[in-house]
Amino acid sequence: MTVPTDPDDVDAAVAALCAAVAACDHGAAEALVEAGADPDRVLPDGTTPLLRAVEGGSPAVVAVLLGDDARLRLPEAERGRLLDAAREWYEEGAAERLRRLTGSAGPADTVWVTDSEYDSVPEITLGGRSVRAGHGAVLTNLEWEFRILAPVAELVARGVRSPRRDHVDQNASLHVLNSRVSAQTWGQAVAFRHDPDPRRRAFVVDVVRYRLWSSSDTAHAGWYEKECNRILAEWEAEETDADVLGRVLDALGETDVPTREAIGLRRAGHPDPGVRRWVPGLLDRFGEPLSPEGRRVLRVLCRDGEGVVRASAAGVLVGEEPEEEDLELLADLLRDPDPEVVRRTAYALGYVARGVPEVAELLVQCLDSGDPDVRLSAAHGLAVRNDPRTPEAYARVGPLGPEYQHDHRPGGLLEWRWRNRPDPV
Repeated sequence: MTVPTDPDDVDAAVAALCAAVAACDHGAAEALVEAGADPDRVLPDGTTPLLRAVEGGSPAVVAVLLGDDARLRLPEAERGRLLDAAREWYEEGAAERLRRLTGSAGPADTVWVTDSEYDSVPEITLGGRSVRAGHGAVLTNLEWEFRILAPVAELVARGVRSPRRDHVDQNASLHVLNSRVSAQTWGQAVAFRHDPDPRRRAFVVDVVRYRLWSSSDTAHAGWYEKECNRILAEWEAEETDADVLGRVLDALGETDVPTREAIGLRRAGHPDPGVRRWVPGLLDRFGEPLSPEGRRVLRVLCRDGEGVVRASAAGVLVGEEPEEEDLELLADLLRDPDPEVVRRTAYALGYVARGVPEVAELLVQCLDSGDPDVRLSAAHGLAVRNDPRTPEAYARVGPLGPEYQHDHRPGGLLEWRWRNRPDPV
């Protein structure tokens, strides 16, 4: 696409940009902006493509039209107009705003869509007009772009407005809180772990995890890591809500807190499966052999009454060199009534105990599964063992859908053939 020079072409480019904005097509919008379509062009109704994007509620589209220099490019009055529009749509709510603008009294049609690679957002249609309800994220991102430090409490409130953790509003709040590397912001954010509302406490778990993931990028990485570990360890002992506790244990499983195994052993008998499911990750010793007590507890959890717990336990136990007692347990897991337990077990078996013939035979039995993912894991497991039955195993996998496009397991057959190619004469 080339930059338009003729005035008529410029108008056509802006019109195309407005169409992309209305369709929430951030890919097309990005291509048009890169080609020269002006996101700040004043339209006959007094709006601009950028303002229309803000009202449309797609953070991905707004980011494309903002570009990298919006704070310097846009006059103060225009920045204020964008902020006001985002705030008004967010506070009133997308469905309510559409109802008022269109005069439609019927129910809104709501579907969840992907706004960018990792974010989801409700798309609201009413009275023939559609918008995405990501105005909280749009407002949060605009404030950060324009160097406005929103109160931490407000960012937390935006983060918990939707119960879905992949909502764009939540992710935007997490991103900005993590980007504001200051003791004041950090202290105010983590103080919400004592909030009476479990939704806010759950959000703070994600704040801490976000900081753990990105702490290496800051000048105070060591301090933040120790602080996150301390907070999570103390929090685990205090938390009473099962959902929040599960999230805390999940986060602890990504740390090297010295007491993590002891915490896992203590929580293994918790009555809520949403808590027990995270215990196996705490018993995993990062490549070191399981402790005898840890292995015993994992065996118990592999027989738990809830499939989600069995699947989690299987994924850790299978990663260990199997003892004689484990071989019978592995066979049971591969016959589990929960398909996810079978998938997790078969997948993990492909990478361990390569010198144990009994495991290879278990993988061969998996080729009779009605689940193509289990058959693929079995075939891949045989390939990495250089088993002569590998070509037959892959023939039994059958056709795979597009979701396996980037999966490494189908490539196991090619690697097996390369290792077993005839010696050149």
